[in-house]
Amino acid sequence: MEMNELKAVTEGLLFASGDEGITIKQLARVLKVQDQTAESLLEELKSDYESTNRGIQMMHSHDVFQLTTKPEHSPYLTTLLETPPSARMSQAALETLAIIAYKQPITKTEIEDIRGVKSDRPVQTLISRSLIEEVGRKEGAGRPRLFSTTRDFLAYFGLTSLDELPPLPEDANTNQLEEEEADLFFDKFSEQIEDSRQS
Repeated sequence: MEMNELKAVTEGLLFASGDEGITIKQLARVLKVQDQTAESLLEELKSDYESTNRGIQMMHSHDVFQLTTKPEHSPYLTTLLETPPSARMSQAALETLAIIAYKQPITKTEIEDIRGVKSDRPVQTLISRSLIEEVGRKEGAGRPRLFSTTRDFLAYFGLTSLDELPPLPEDANTNQLEEEEADLFFDKFSEQIEDSRQS
């Protein structure tokens, strides 16, 4: 691997390491290079950040290297942190919510079987927004948690009860939905919800 590519990988590793940072020995082990090469890569990156108009800098303390924002940009960062988070949810969270709405109570594994991808983050997002909640445990191996929608879910979509959920299209089978089909499923779901709110 060429030095420029190694430097790019190093930058990515620094970003991924976050607040914990990375040591020369850790970097050398990951890149499978000598400690001296790892040190050179870090010093080159540090020099790059210092000599160009970049929004981040490299800090070096107690043998740990990490990326940080520049002190002179702190007023902007403070404004960002004080800004309320967007109310918009990710497509993954919306897909997961639609599946739970129609299949509740349902386990995370069952959601993942329908979506075809891991759903830890969407489930956590929905819990944090009080749109779903744990309602018990399913009988069987491991007794996985069961999730259902909440009253906040009804309020979010302007419904008074789950009976007001729009009917699924006749050709929809949520047990067989794959990721692309789940996108279409939620699009239809949200359109029908919007229609029901306007009528």
